[in-house]
Amino acid sequence: MRDTRESRLLLVLLIAIAFALITVDIRGGEDSPVDGARQAAATVFGPIENGLSGAVDPIGNAVSAVRESGDRHDRLAELERENTALKAELGSDDRSRSRLKQLDGLLKISGQGQYGIKGAQVIAIGAAQGFSWTITIDAGADDGIERDMTVLNGDGLVGRVTTVGPDTATVLLATDPDFTVGTRMETTDELGFASGQGDRPLRVELLNGKAEIKKGDRLVTFGSQADKPFVPGVPVGVVSRVDPSGGGLTRTLSVTPFVSFSKLDVVGVVVQAPEKDPRDTVLPKKPKPAPTPTVTVTVTPPASADGLNQQEQ
Repeated sequence: MRDTRESRLLLVLLIAIAFALITVDIRGGEDSPVDGARQAAATVFGPIENGLSGAVDPIGNAVSAVRESGDRHDRLAELERENTALKAELGSDDRSRSRLKQLDGLLKISGQGQYGIKGAQVIAIGAAQGFSWTITIDAGADDGIERDMTVLNGDGLVGRVTTVGPDTATVLLATDPDFTVGTRMETTDELGFASGQGDRPLRVELLNGKAEIKKGDRLVTFGSQADKPFVPGVPVGVVSRVDPSGGGLTRTLSVTPFVSFSKLDVVGVVVQAPEKDPRDTVLPKKPKPAPTPTVTVTVTPPASADGLNQQEQ
């Protein structure tokens, strides 16, 4: 339709009629005179609306599903983050419990031996100062640490301090081939020298080539002059093998250390030696041997020949 004066008048007339019908419909309420026409229009156009609605609903549902899927993905990601955080928290608690246990053992051994110690944590491990078996601890000169001090943990001898900085120190481990410490055998007091052999057991040379030693015997540190580098009585290890003496002046032992050097974390540096040599009192109590089961066998004597004859009769 072209935009003419007549078309504009027709448009105005249609709009006026529409407003009039709306006014009549509203005022009429349920008895509206246009209700019949509205129902007829619903009858004609209702199926078309339903068809369009049915065609549009899958699209709407798909959009809603995508939106809900995104929400579920976000919730899943949130749950995964919470799970990861919980695992980290539990792991942190496990580490805290482990360190608390190590600290408890350290305090126990220092109390038994009357060692004045400075607690420290291992912060590095590896080659340092030309040594191959060393650790670095987070305590140094500012904490009262000096060269040639004994280092131990809750299990026993760890090593000795070799280099000291303001905040850190380097410890030569007892497993290093350059490490040597005087030892004393439990109960027998036999003296010797223990040397490191890397990841192998310690090698101990007893001064008495005829000493009676057996597997399972234990050793502690003998101590040094002025208690440096070693204080006395620190547990060293357990005899795992005894070499034949062969008539030599010394006797060689293989000793498994008490300390697990691959799990070092909390250690203590002995800053004050005990007033009295604790000797072997710091050693842990020996486990009680498991009872040997006994088997009682009851033998039933065979029946006599006369008894058999009587039974046959």
